[in-house]
Amino acid sequence: MDLGLDGRVVLVVGGTGLIGSATVERLRAEGATVVPASRHVSEGIVMDARDDASVHGGVARVLAEHGRLDAVVVAAAPSARTLDPERNSDPAQVRDAFDAKALAFLRVAGAVLPGMRAAGFGRIVGVSGQNAFSTGNITGSVRNAALVIIAKNLADEVAGSGVTVNTVNPGIVTPAPDPQVAIGKSGQSTPFEVADVITFLASPRSSGVSGEAIAVGHRMRGFSGL
Repeated sequence: MDLGLDGRVVLVVGGTGLIGSATVERLRAEGATVVPASRHVSEGIVMDARDDASVHGGVARVLAEHGRLDAVVVAAAPSARTLDPERNSDPAQVRDAFDAKALAFLRVAGAVLPGMRAAGFGRIVGVSGQNAFSTGNITGSVRNAALVIIAKNLADEVAGSGVTVNTVNPGIVTPAPDPQVAIGKSGQSTPFEVADVITFLASPRSSGVSGEAIAVGHRMRGFSGL
């Protein structure tokens, strides 16, 4: 299937991370012009998604250099492995994690939506996680659930405009996923399996999908709602 990404310009915020770098590779393989963005980059642009000025400056640079911006993927967030499990209910850690993931997504989406609406086309994809729908880790649940809720609200706001907003929700992402899925656990997936779903959602082919939170890796086993 031709995803129609040839000649499209895609900004990948968090483009140097595990999922972000796989997404950059997949999008380029489909013919897209991809601009990776991160706080530390060897290519692309420097952007700190926690800072309004940095976000708006980065988006302005992409538009100045390429003349268009068709899709944005927001995969920027500290890895769950960097969060202190002893502080899962610490308000300070919850606040910082919320800002670095959910509000980072909102900042980037807010910076690109006016231009996309004016163009009558756009794709925004956020990376959340399946623990958005489970308990046991307040920090992880809050930052991911908030991102999903923000994306759904934005999708509803732009319904019918030609712009779509979706999230993907991986379980554990690893280069060598375990094929077994325990009761109460979500399935594991590779970075490129996540990137495949993101690439489709960032393409013109995904026009019929908006406001969705799509699980990647077996949806949490033993639960019917996600």
